[in-house]
Amino acid sequence: MPADPRAPVAILWHMHQPEYRVEGIPALPWAYLHGLRAYTDMASHLEAVPEARAVVNFSPVLLDQLLELAQQAQAALAHGTPPSEPLMAALLAPPPRAMRVHLLEICLHGHQRNAKYRYEEYYRLAVEVSAALDAGEAAVSSLPEQSITDMVIWYHLIWLGESVRRTDSRAIALMVHRRNFSTEHRVSLLTLVADLLSGIVPRYRALGDSGQVELSMSPYFHPILPLLVDFESAREAAPGVPLPASSYPGGRDRALWHLRKGQELFWEVFGIRPRGCWPSEAAVSQDTAALLQSAGFTWFASSQSVQRASTPKAADRDATDSCVCRLQGIPLVGFFRDDGLSDNIGFTYKDWEPQHAVADLVDHLDSLSKRRNGQVVVLALDGENPWEYYADNGIDFVRGLYLALTTHPRLRMTTFANHLDENPAALPELPSLSAGSWVYGQLLTWIGSSSKNHAWDLLIEAKRCFDASTHPSPSAQRAMGVCEGSDWFWWPGMPHPGAAVAEFDHLFRAHLKALYRALGTEPPEALNHPLQFAASNAEASPLGAMLPSC
Repeated sequence: MPADPRAPVAILWHMHQPEYRVEGIPALPWAYLHGLRAYTDMASHLEAVPEARAVVNFSPVLLDQLLELAQQAQAALAHGTPPSEPLMAALLAPPPRAMRVHLLEICLHGHQRNAKYRYEEYYRLAVEVSAALDAGEAAVSSLPEQSITDMVIWYHLIWLGESVRRTDSRAIALMVHRRNFSTEHRVSLLTLVADLLSGIVPRYRALGDSGQVELSMSPYFHPILPLLVDFESAREAAPGVPLPASSYPGGRDRALWHLRKGQELFWEVFGIRPRGCWPSEAAVSQDTAALLQSAGFTWFASSQSVQRASTPKAADRDATDSCVCRLQGIPLVGFFRDDGLSDNIGFTYKDWEPQHAVADLVDHLDSLSKRRNGQVVVLALDGENPWEYYADNGIDFVRGLYLALTTHPRLRMTTFANHLDENPAALPELPSLSAGSWVYGQLLTWIGSSSKNHAWDLLIEAKRCFDASTHPSPSAQRAMGVCEGSDWFWWPGMPHPGAAVAEFDHLFRAHLKALYRALGTEPPEALNHPLQFAASNAEASPLGAMLPSC
């Protein structure tokens, strides 16, 4: 069969949530809620356009949480076992009074344009609940039980994927009913939730088995690999940046541990050893590339800004401006995303009419592929957070993009593995890899400020305690991995919403305390005090946890 003459476009969707469970109890609901919306919708969009191809990257810690949530939903239905996730538990039985404030505060999280103002009944309840929370505990206690039940059900409804809300008879019936939901309604919704959560892994496995999707992974608990290996790597892009006084002890072994444990889970869940890795936050360095190669990966994906920093002289760049390069001396291939076009999906097109956004993106892809003489164009970005800012959770944009690319006369969709298999010829080489991430090609989002460095100091102290333990238990091994995740260093000293900064500060310290307890040691007093953060609500990004790459 002759080769397809159309120019390839490879899209990677990255799915990640950090470990929210502290000693088994979820502190925040985002793995659960994204399971109902983003992970469900993104599978549905691919299923709706079978000709589409994509790379779907999962962090293993997210998969672990989704699997447990699915098990808990099934156990709640079959045996009445109370789930540990408070929102799910509130579908099984009304929440105890002690949980009301926490539960209702969670139910107010939602993007206003696409949640509160889209659903009149939810907005009415949100106003009532907000007034009660502002008035204090007595007002919350006096809220009618029916209002709380209705609020919990509507919060689930606004978090359902658009593919579910438009087609599932149970979701449609609940939205038509509007208010005064009964026990039968709660059970119906819990059944729907169980079906959605239980279907996530099998659906992506089927997409992978069919060849429509290439499944790839990040290191298990999503650590920043270059920083685990060597803090000094941050100075490659930012000379002179302040760093913690001590290096991270045994970081190279810890980085390899996260890679190996992730591969083990992928084999258990999907029956594959992924060929590729999206390193956490696209953060790479020459040292970590060697680790990826030693772990058996054939490709990694990162950012155009990292590629440019690795080839600072224009004369050294390949004349075709290839975004696929082989590392010199290492049998490992790097795919470098187009930062501008990826950011357009994450931050710009949310305010456009879907058909205009699709047309603009496809036109850019067509022009770029022509300039590159038909070489592959790479898009890579968060596959879960952007959609709440899009109309209808982005269903018309994503499906429209898939349809436009699969019917285009000059473009076609592919995966990274397929592209390598179809193009075994020699690739341009990078002599070395500059340390950086998708954020400005630097690592300063996770190190370098006083509050971030203080967070690392706390982790270093905990790691020394871990190393002093002769035979750390499996729970201590896991707790150590959790504390090394990137998310705890993302928030301090950055222009993020103040409430979220405080939540993740508390969660990081709770995980460190859990690690000490797993090691049989009393947590240090320092963990009872919040880190010092530079951000304020006034400075917060309107896009929550998301930031553009440049």
